[in-house]
Amino acid sequence: MSDQRLTILFMPESAYGPTNQCIGLGSALLKRGHRIVFAAEASWKNKLIGFGFEEDLVDLAPPSDSGDQDPGQFWKDFIRDTSPEFRKPTIEQLETFIKPTWQALIDGAMYCEPQLREIIARVKPDVIVEDNVLTFPALLTSAAPFVRIVSCNPLEMKGVYVAPTFSGLPCDDHSQWDAFRKQYSASVRTMWENFNGWILEQGAPALPDLEFIHTSTHANLYVYPEEIDYTDRRSLDKTWHRMDSSVRDTDGDFELPNSMKDRPEGSALIYLSLGSLGSADVDLMRRLVSILGKTHHQFIVSKGPQHESYELAENMYGEEFLPQIKIIPQVDLVITHGGNNTVVESMHFGKPMIVLPLFWDQYDNAQRIHETGFGVRLATYDFEDSEIVEAIDRLLNDHELQDLLRKTKARIQENSGVKVGADVIESVGREYRETQQAL
Repeated sequence: MSDQRLTILFMPESAYGPTNQCIGLGSALLKRGHRIVFAAEASWKNKLIGFGFEEDLVDLAPPSDSGDQDPGQFWKDFIRDTSPEFRKPTIEQLETFIKPTWQALIDGAMYCEPQLREIIARVKPDVIVEDNVLTFPALLTSAAPFVRIVSCNPLEMKGVYVAPTFSGLPCDDHSQWDAFRKQYSASVRTMWENFNGWILEQGAPALPDLEFIHTSTHANLYVYPEEIDYTDRRSLDKTWHRMDSSVRDTDGDFELPNSMKDRPEGSALIYLSLGSLGSADVDLMRRLVSILGKTHHQFIVSKGPQHESYELAENMYGEEFLPQIKIIPQVDLVITHGGNNTVVESMHFGKPMIVLPLFWDQYDNAQRIHETGFGVRLATYDFEDSEIVEAIDRLLNDHELQDLLRKTKARIQENSGVKVGADVIESVGREYRETQQAL
């Protein structure tokens, strides 16, 4: 097999989670000597070249007149404007949050389609890697093969015996599944039909019914530990490959503040992060600070984009951005919104979780962590103060769980998910290159 240098084009969703996931894989492939190009959204300008990647960026909407934006600003603005919907049950969010989110994604795909075709023509990739929830026709009509990455909860891969995507419903209670699926169809059917029609006009294959993205015929990757996967409830064909975790090695170092190095006996160190989007809910962050500030534990807080809008308690340290990968190994417990990256990283380092879901797949992750016993799901806006305090103490003192987490950590780290993903992408690219050379 040839070991020639490949050109690999990554197109991640603009949010931090998928982009960081692709950064980790891209870094691994860069170390193998390959050329890595990112067709990320334009707000990531000059943020990716520091990793050694090339940038050939796209706009998902007309460029802003205000100059450079923060990475992922497109979705920060969207979530800010729709955040009141997070207080609703998931079935009610279908019409008022999920549907508008799909429409925003569709609008972005349609807007950037000409740009993507130009990028592919310039870059001439041997393989295209898409970490997104939506199809971009240019990626399918290219001569190069594409690899799909699912870096959200793998309920994206549907099955008769798994709960509906976005529902947060339990696996062992099917009573509300049909109602949720019916409402989902009613909410998105017309929009999906219009999008599918446009997909066909661009020369790409038709989408599966009510799906917004194609499955690759070459290879598909998903990021989820085996211990919480749905393997006993749905089967996948041989194109699917699980990455138990995908932990990048590109984050900077982090040293604990001196005040947290020598903690009083019985005082745990806890990491609080609701993600770059969830932490923008200042009222929720203030409530968590108020409750947790009264405990005897100490907290490292990822404050997020509204970091100047609230103050931390005396038992806390925080900044707008923190190198999460370097922090989680040092803490005893993680309080998270349930974003897939944080869930997987917490499992990778063997940490129990309290999950406060807000939107998209976070409900599914929260439910899965809860029903598999690796943590506790709480009602994000309706939990009692005592519930989160009691959950912290219960998880920290659950010795059986701690033993399970140690074993889980050892297995996941031994089975390098980044290597699995890089091997798959490299294999697809090499097969294409060899086929082209043989013509």
